[in-house]
Amino acid sequence: MSKRTLPVALIQERNHGDAGANLAVIEARVAEAAAAGARLVLLQELHNGAYFCQHESVHEFDLAEPIPGPSTERLGALAKKHGVVIVGSLFERRAAGLYHNTAVVLEADGRLVGKYRKMHIPDDPGFYEKFYFTPGDLGFEPVDTSVGRLGVLVCWDQWYPEGARLMALAGAELLLYPTAIGWDPDDPQDEKDRQRNAWILSHRGHAVANGVPVLSCNRVGHEPSPLGASGIDFWGASHVLGPQGEFLAEASHAPQVLHAEVDLGRSEHVRRIWPFLRDRRIDAYGDLLRRYRD
Repeated sequence: MSKRTLPVALIQERNHGDAGANLAVIEARVAEAAAAGARLVLLQELHNGAYFCQHESVHEFDLAEPIPGPSTERLGALAKKHGVVIVGSLFERRAAGLYHNTAVVLEADGRLVGKYRKMHIPDDPGFYEKFYFTPGDLGFEPVDTSVGRLGVLVCWDQWYPEGARLMALAGAELLLYPTAIGWDPDDPQDEKDRQRNAWILSHRGHAVANGVPVLSCNRVGHEPSPLGASGIDFWGASHVLGPQGEFLAEASHAPQVLHAEVDLGRSEHVRRIWPFLRDRRIDAYGDLLRRYRD
């Protein structure tokens, strides 16, 4: 089996204040990534600003924009300038009163070639996303690009094996997760460690169960809560995994451009020795379509 090496870069950043400032930093980081040889660049979830879902406010809807729109034009120009594929994450205004948390894929020639609307929407303390985002309606469809078929999902999707599996069954060659996850700074350290370890384990499980590489790009830094609560410490730790869940690269807890080389051809070898797709009992899984087996 031939080796198909894909140099990738994950832009792990903190919030710099507003869309203009954040996109300016992204432009500099993408230039750095491309200069180092990256052909695929993954950005973090809702990278244009702060993680505004810590509270519920109708004024935050003013941050949303159409797709295509100003940010996809800017990211497309950036992709074309450096000849890289970029996966970004935007607050989409689809219509008045209808908004999505949407990942976008910009081809190396600048074209917007695909998007994915976040399917699983959380509603937890500090993560009030159901107030803002309508669940996605585009399904789990990979996006074909010049660097491969990308299975793009978003953050909370990372806890659901069904989404990863459906992307893999549709031929995704790697899974990508723009992410915004962190802990309450008031939590005890052992609880923080459990949360972070569970997050990493979920991604390693997706890689192993589907025999594909996984890329997860998280944000970093403390973001205060508009409600006067403790806020969120985004823990970074972005990572690139191989098709057996092995670490190819892992970031620190600070802003960083994380580089790795992914061998897309290795998935074929792994799936030959661990043929999980072959051995699935699809005749016995009907109850997966039920909410719960009473």
